[in-house]
Amino acid sequence: MASEEMEIKMDAESLYHEEVFTDRRVGTIQRLTPVDADGNPAAGGEVIFVGQTQLMTRGGPLPLNFEILAATLAEAAEKFGDGANTAMEETFKRLEEMQREQASSIIVPDGTPGGGGKIQIP
Repeated sequence: MASEEMEIKMDAESLYHEEVFTDRRVGTIQRLTPVDADGNPAAGGEVIFVGQTQLMTRGGPLPLNFEILAATLAEAAEKFGDGANTAMEETFKRLEEMQREQASSIIVPDGTPGGGGKIQIP
């Protein structure tokens, strides 16, 4: 089997300057500002805010990342809690769905006469 190399290349037309803000208590907000290939602010580019926090579980911290629809950093900070709660709810739903799928996996014996003594898990 031949090993294929994957080309990793950054898109110079889609660059962002990243700034991170934190309250050192709840989480961080990233402000991503579009820039050109020289690092200068791109004309007409939309600033993106991304919230980051952690949900403590029995298995350890679970990172939550979520986009915050805001025009300013102050507005992003105000909407941080709602975004974190929504991300947490969506994460719980995905985990419950994964648990249901895992629980509904059917154990099928081999189709040979007498079952063949082999168990297959789909």
